[in-house]
Amino acid sequence: MHTDLWNHALALYARPGVEAACLALQGAGGDVCLLLCGTWLQARGVAPQVQRIAALRQLAEPWQRDVVAPLRALRRQWREHALADPQLAVLREQVKGLELQAERTLLERLETLASAWPAGTGDDEDWLARLVPEQAQAHDALHQLRAAARQLQEAEDGA
Repeated sequence: MHTDLWNHALALYARPGVEAACLALQGAGGDVCLLLCGTWLQARGVAPQVQRIAALRQLAEPWQRDVVAPLRALRRQWREHALADPQLAVLREQVKGLELQAERTLLERLETLASAWPAGTGDDEDWLARLVPEQAQAHDALHQLRAAARQLQEAEDGA
């Protein structure tokens, strides 16, 4: 199993259908970094307690709102104009890189917060159901993310 959250997130995100599922859940109000963290905690067998979920949200929400969301909004705002303006396209790619770095920083902060939580005590409990917004509870993308995370875990356990 990947020992850190960033490598877990990269491995999971690279699996077929996960990027589309994450984007769909993001469109439904989900925080992809929190969801990826949830799959990592699930794989480690960490029990999803109410206070842990609250701590993750308390850490993630301001960072998403104040850092990631403005970068994402700027990148999206420039999408059409960048098609016709090569210099703006370069700047847009730089903003995209900053957005990715901001997400990586958030994942690192989430890992630091959760690293002291004991592993192996919550194998069957579902982090994703507790981290996804209510409106996305029955979304096909959530089921797809859950299945991909389970397949990744099985592949890593079998390795």
